[in-house]
Amino acid sequence: MKRAVTTKKEAEPKEPSPSDLIDARINELGDWRGETLARVRAIIREADPDVVETWKWRGVPVWEDAGIICTGETYKAVVKLTFAKGASVEDPAKLFNSSLEGNTRRAIDIREGEQIDEAALRALVQAAVLVNKTRKPASKKGDA
Repeated sequence: MKRAVTTKKEAEPKEPSPSDLIDARINELGDWRGETLARVRAIIREADPDVVETWKWRGVPVWEDAGIICTGETYKAVVKLTFAKGASVEDPAKLFNSSLEGNTRRAIDIREGEQIDEAALRALVQAAVLVNKTRKPASKKGDA
């Protein structure tokens, strides 16, 4: 009688998660931009424990809860947090300092050596989540 031979199926390479990709971006930067991105990421996670990290547009960290809260782009001179519905978000601490001319988005440019007002950023993230959760979806043409 022959015994059935079983072989272990080789594990297929696992796609990195968005969080893994963000970790890699922080590590590859290896300078103040990586430190800043890591710090704002921690603040966003503290502000919204339900936040979901995604990776979009060929390499942009995105934080979402009922829609996009903000993106975390890194450039040579700034780390830019772009809030998708920032124009609808109360900003009493006046953190928004970029993309102020549009009707939808607002951004915060953080330069090397600048301090982050952590309490104000937490409040801004929470306000952005509230906008996402309370905003009515745009009506479609033909809806009565």
